[in-house]
Amino acid sequence: MEKKAVFSMTEGSPSMLLLKFTIPMLIGNLFQQFYNMVDSIVVGRFVGSNALAAVGATGSLNFLFFAMSFGIAAGVGVVVSQYFGADRMDMVEKSIINGLYLLVAVSVLMGLSGIVMARWVLISLDTPEIILEDAVIYMRVSCAGILAIAAYNGVASVLRALGDSKTPLYFMVIACFINIGLDLLFVIVFHWSVFGVALATVIAQLTAAAGAFAYALYKIPYFHIKKENRSVRKDIISRCFTLGLPIALQNALIAFSCIFLQKVVNGFGENVVAANTALGRIEQLVQQPYNSLGAAITTYTGQNIGAGKIDRVKQGYRAAVRSVIVFSIVMLIPCQLLGEQIVGVFVTEPEVIGIGAKGLSITSWFYFFLGMIYVARSVLNGAGDAAFAMINGLMEVVGRVGFAVPLTKIPFIGVWGIFLTTGLTWALTSIVTMIRYHKGKWEFKGIS
Repeated sequence: MEKKAVFSMTEGSPSMLLLKFTIPMLIGNLFQQFYNMVDSIVVGRFVGSNALAAVGATGSLNFLFFAMSFGIAAGVGVVVSQYFGADRMDMVEKSIINGLYLLVAVSVLMGLSGIVMARWVLISLDTPEIILEDAVIYMRVSCAGILAIAAYNGVASVLRALGDSKTPLYFMVIACFINIGLDLLFVIVFHWSVFGVALATVIAQLTAAAGAFAYALYKIPYFHIKKENRSVRKDIISRCFTLGLPIALQNALIAFSCIFLQKVVNGFGENVVAANTALGRIEQLVQQPYNSLGAAITTYTGQNIGAGKIDRVKQGYRAAVRSVIVFSIVMLIPCQLLGEQIVGVFVTEPEVIGIGAKGLSITSWFYFFLGMIYVARSVLNGAGDAAFAMINGLMEVVGRVGFAVPLTKIPFIGVWGIFLTTGLTWALTSIVTMIRYHKGKWEFKGIS
């Protein structure tokens, strides 16, 4: 067995283990977000703010159609990490292959659904007519690439479940540079506008998926699936689905709440849509330390739950909270002081920059709550507390649906209610998630 290919998190300092796992994840996620940002920068600067708005108008919708694949990939990772922590290696192999069977089926179904429904859904959301055609094109190309994105996330989830957070980083870095190069080629040289940036992202993600899968087959013993372990196992598929579906529904509910908010944003016109798109890209970047830490905690929790080490999970949670406090302070300062310069990276129109900078100054005060969503939720997901994932998603719906319209109707708040809604939703969701963690029901979950 390749000893360096897998990494147990059931022994050693929780803080150091989480740090060692998080840093490669963070670098990889930053690269992934960087090439997403490049899409926006290239479109916003070389095509125009309307094209940028078209890309932004599809963001939550794409996330909705991707949600099932992302959730199933996460569920597979939880199952693999728990069996790995319990030292049940035959079940690790069976979980990997059956998880991939499930992931492929779900991804094909969701991809086709997104392609067929793109125009109808965008029209239903009152997408401004001036950006509608570009939005339809971007969404359809993105949904056509769901299988590639799901394949990468599936393999990456399994590698992380086995304690390897570095390898997905390498392939994400390669994909990032491919995406940047293709963005510039397709938009500046070929003049393919939003179609070009969507196609570039799909090709880059396909490259990352192929590379990660080839590496896993070559280096990871658990991917050398024995013939007797390749059969379809309904019990394993059911467990992956049982753990993954609530996470998928959680993501879908979050996407739905963002779609609702996007409909409110659309009502303020294309300048606000463009500003909100730029701000969304910035916040995706800001979330990456939390997202990376959350992935580390999910693997850490899964392995230690499998090994029956509840106290170590609690130690890891406390270490993660300290990290969130530090991350939040570090990211708050530039968002408050350099808002216009940051938003100006994406667009050149002064009105759009002004709206985005003001929005950033509002949402950045809520970063601590955003971080705590990731920390507490990741412990619960890693422990297999599947039922709460949907409650977590519902809180985001309650927040965005409940705050958006009333706040934007208040005369002295108006459009700024959009950004205040985001921050208040983070606060509400994090509080409910932390309450669930401290109740301790997650301690009784896990494999049988």
